[in-house]
Amino acid sequence: MLQIGQYNTLRILRDTQVGLFLGDGVNEEHDVLLPNKYVPKEFHINDDITVFVYLDHEERPVATTLKPYVKLNEFSHLKVNYKNEFGAFLDWGLEKDLFVPFKEQARPMEIGKRYLIYCFMDEKTNRMVASSKTQQFLSNDDLTFEEGEEVGLIVSHITEAGINVIINERHKGLAYKNEVYEDIKPGMRMNGYIKQIRPDGKVDVSLRKLGFDAIEPSAQQLLDELKANRGFLGLNDKSHPEDIKTVLKMSKKVFKKAVGSLYRQQLIDIKDDGIYLL
Repeated sequence: MLQIGQYNTLRILRDTQVGLFLGDGVNEEHDVLLPNKYVPKEFHINDDITVFVYLDHEERPVATTLKPYVKLNEFSHLKVNYKNEFGAFLDWGLEKDLFVPFKEQARPMEIGKRYLIYCFMDEKTNRMVASSKTQQFLSNDDLTFEEGEEVGLIVSHITEAGINVIINERHKGLAYKNEVYEDIKPGMRMNGYIKQIRPDGKVDVSLRKLGFDAIEPSAQQLLDELKANRGFLGLNDKSHPEDIKTVLKMSKKVFKKAVGSLYRQQLIDIKDDGIYLL
């Protein structure tokens, strides 16, 4: 059966004047046209070919070898090509633009601007549409990850509280502004880490590795030295550079950076007589 809005691997059934007809060779009702402009230079009948299937201007299934910027039930950051009295139309990499009805716009869309959207199948019209009201497609009722786990993130929007993100295309999360050092913009994709799952279902995320995994090489070296010395080193930021070099084989500048990294992660305590491992 054809999967609308997804990639399908189909068999080349017959060659016609308008293009190749593809299908499973069992049910002709599921055959779909691959127009001539997308037909590969070399092909053979009964070969398998992977194509994206969507609905054309007459709402009929059609195949293409073009790669869309978003598939069904996914999020993406797309540009508005034009508007009319029914809604906005987004460039998603295919001939026919992706429609966003006015009722699915979080705020009125403007031509040339980009918006984070979710692509879904409208049950009333039975066609693929998009919505910038993305929160309705997210839920934290049944989380599919654990604290410390690496996850995929999409930047949703930025508020005073922090960076709101979409986790694994399914859940909502927040990265606090004072813990984000990169230049972040809506629509950006990146990997992150689950920092905390709160009792109310809210999720805190980090854009950097957590705990010992987050330590850069110099900090790891300092941490290893602390462990080897029963959790204490008689060094601090007032120590002479030669003393630091003798003990750790690193410059004072690198040492202070390593200390700062471990201190921010609450792995060490700094006292007048030296550094203590927590």
